[in-house]
Amino acid sequence: MPSPASRLSDRISAIAPSATMAVDSKAKAMKAAGEDVIGYGAGEPDFPTPDYIVEAAVAAAKDPRFHRYTPAAGLPELREAVAEKTARGSGYSADASQVLITNGGKQAVYAALAALIGPGEDVLVPAPYWTTYPEAIRLAGGNAVDVFAGPEQGFKVTVDQLEAALTPSTKAILFVSPSNPTGAVYSEEETLAIGRWAAEKGLWVITDEIYEHLTYDGVPFTSIASLPELADQVVIVNGVAKTYAMTGWRVGWMVGPADIIKGATNLQSHSTSNVANVSQMAALAAVTGPLDAVHEMRTAFDRRRRAMVDGLNSIAGFDCPTPAGAFYAYVDVRAALGQEIGGVVPQTSAQLAEVILEQAKVAVVPGEAFGPGGFFRLSYALGDEDLKTGIDRIRDLIGKA
Repeated sequence: MPSPASRLSDRISAIAPSATMAVDSKAKAMKAAGEDVIGYGAGEPDFPTPDYIVEAAVAAAKDPRFHRYTPAAGLPELREAVAEKTARGSGYSADASQVLITNGGKQAVYAALAALIGPGEDVLVPAPYWTTYPEAIRLAGGNAVDVFAGPEQGFKVTVDQLEAALTPSTKAILFVSPSNPTGAVYSEEETLAIGRWAAEKGLWVITDEIYEHLTYDGVPFTSIASLPELADQVVIVNGVAKTYAMTGWRVGWMVGPADIIKGATNLQSHSTSNVANVSQMAALAAVTGPLDAVHEMRTAFDRRRRAMVDGLNSIAGFDCPTPAGAFYAYVDVRAALGQEIGGVVPQTSAQLAEVILEQAKVAVVPGEAFGPGGFFRLSYALGDEDLKTGIDRIRDLIGKA
């Protein structure tokens, strides 16, 4: 009999599970077993989807025309609305034919890489990176080339670093601002400098703008796609999940040159076909509606951001810079390693995360999931009380700074 591993294709066997989802699943399983676990793992707003969006979905569910197949690329009215929203928010002019509606932002990332990257081609990936990027690149047959920027650089790579990582096989760069997992936000000057460099080198830019509306302290969002020189070699991926508290609705999109969108649409037509129509109509209400609820959520995230940074910096061996965007804190825990904690001497951030989960009943995601170890990612998209309690538990276990 073949071994269990050989039953899978090499391509699928090589995929690592999502570390963030694994942490979240373990925390939820412990909760289901009766343990009082606080989870900072998943990047998921704890707010309900705004009422006007839900009402649009209810109306769509009652409309028989949405009970049937619709175009694989998405409802025409939603594609048009996304094109208008992209021009308005990202400074990238596109029409509806340049938009593909996908099953969440994650599918948009996969579709973009599948459409652009071939076997043996390199993609520059600024690190720390979201866990899915390297796996999606490998599924496309490409190679992820990590370019690491630590806290001394504000977790932001430079043009010089990208230049040093360039190879004859480099096809694209993944650009993410605001960043998951670090919360870093590139300035307009930094963003456009990287864009000009990519244009000069003839590289594609895949820009993930899922956190575009979540910046703080007056820090502006700048889309790299706004650079005219990149118009024919940039793909934007985005969605409603984070901005509108719609993670479960599964609507994202990909915007770019028409030939790339057509290729990605062909792929989707043979994989998932159209996104659920009810979800698409909810997304249409979101992208064409007001941002009042979004601003209210951002105000809450800002309050939690400051509380989390203060709390983490009160823990021995933890050093947490203040993130300028998204809803994550990325804390340097290297000074806490090699110390006895709860009768254990963890040597890596993964080991320390395990100790914290087992002994403090708090779930965090170790830096190994996002590139080099020595760090934790903690989402502050959870209730204020849970946020404080979790930090208190970690401090009680490890000690005060």
